[in-house]
Amino acid sequence: MKGTVKTWLDFKGYGFINVEDEKDDLFVHHTGLSNTSYLKKGQPVEFEVKDTPRGPQAVDVKILY
Repeated sequence: MKGTVKTWLDFKGYGFINVEDEKDDLFVHHTGLSNTSYLKKGQPVEFEVKDTPRGPQAVDVKILY
């Protein structure tokens, strides 16, 4: 899937991705990042979705350049 970073709280290590063609944002934790250690607001990203006990989460998140 593809989306755009909506928020990233570097000091907490998590944020949210605005998913293309979806109304709900998706949680992303720093452990789910693939080719970086942090994100910036507005970055285009590609990712997979994993179901967790707390709900869906973005994993294998890669920044698109």
